[in-house]
Amino acid sequence: MKIAVVGGGSTYTPELIDGFARLDAAVTEIALIDPAADRLPIVGGFAQRILRRHGHPGRITWTTDLDTGLTGADVVIIQLRVGGQRARISDETFPLECGCVGQETTGAGGLAKALRTVPVVLDVAERARRHAAPGAWIVNFTNPTGIVTRALLDAGHRAVGLCNVAIGFQRRFAALLGVAPGQVTLDHVGLNHLTWERGVHVDGVDRLPELLSAHLDEIAGEVNLPPAILAALGAVPSYYLRYFYAHDQVVEEERGAPTRGERVAELEGALLSMYADPTRDTKPDLLAKRGGAYYSEAAVGLIGSLRSGDGATHPVNVRNNATLPFLPDDAVIEVSCRVDADGVAPLPVRAVGPHISGLISHVSGYEELAVHAAVAGGRQRVYQALLAHPLVGQHDLAESLTDRLLATNAAHLRWAA
Repeated sequence: MKIAVVGGGSTYTPELIDGFARLDAAVTEIALIDPAADRLPIVGGFAQRILRRHGHPGRITWTTDLDTGLTGADVVIIQLRVGGQRARISDETFPLECGCVGQETTGAGGLAKALRTVPVVLDVAERARRHAAPGAWIVNFTNPTGIVTRALLDAGHRAVGLCNVAIGFQRRFAALLGVAPGQVTLDHVGLNHLTWERGVHVDGVDRLPELLSAHLDEIAGEVNLPPAILAALGAVPSYYLRYFYAHDQVVEEERGAPTRGERVAELEGALLSMYADPTRDTKPDLLAKRGGAYYSEAAVGLIGSLRSGDGATHPVNVRNNATLPFLPDDAVIEVSCRVDADGVAPLPVRAVGPHISGLISHVSGYEELAVHAAVAGGRQRVYQALLAHPLVGQHDLAESLTDRLLATNAAHLRWAA
């Protein structure tokens, strides 16, 4: 099996390679594709040493030529970042000028990233359609994952979106309960980066009430939200819900503080220096601070189920198709799904109360408009998407943010070119 990784020069990539080295002997080739020719030999060489250390028979190849890397691929993983960390830092800062949260996956910053990203991902997917193996799957890890995945599905691609939030909760809850992660099944529901864990099932028994009773303060601290919110919901929100439940507090904290993008840029320099060491063949501890915890396990597990048809459960981004009755069928949701060789099918979801469904519906409407803006372009579509977003939602803000967004995106696209 050949896997093509678009954005393979990322400092994330060794995390992914380590997962395949440990967990999937069926991979014969992993092709790293990236326009950053200076990074590829560093990341690729380190990746090959990781495979060798684990005794994996596969090989690592790398190329700046997209069509060459995609040729014959059975699975295409997309993990790219258009504009790099420089653009991310912009996404995290320009909304603050208007008193709105700066973040790369939600609000105005998330829309800016979507507008830069969707056209590039769709071009990659079209070329994969021509050059990859027949029936190849696209696994999208590129943020904003829900929006990008919806664009891929709208264009008719065989695609599924992947996020590491759910697997992180699964591992954390398993540790608190003293069970193996594989014994834990989550009632995971929402949209990408807008999810709630409403159940933690072990052997058919929901252990979430027990977890909230015994570890409420600890779990609330890990998602950076007041315990009262979790107690009121009877659920554990993703830490991305902090941008909604504590928006104004986050804005005050962000103003004048180093952005996540700035911290990641510093980490990347240090990581690349470590990767360049010809004696290193294991992931450095510093990689854990880069983000993407358990990304490799999530990706390897999902791809394994798509190829083997084992029918295992994976939380992924998929078409709604009446799973959440308050959303259109063509919306993209993030829920636990049965995955086999025929594809991805959402598991039945128990009724979602209005305290959660209202926000899901609101953000899903914005995401539909965001896809239209990214595909068709035009200032009016950008404005409409921002006006529909619950973290913007006012005419004056939407007008001002639209102009800032378009100006900053134009600057970063010129720089990237």
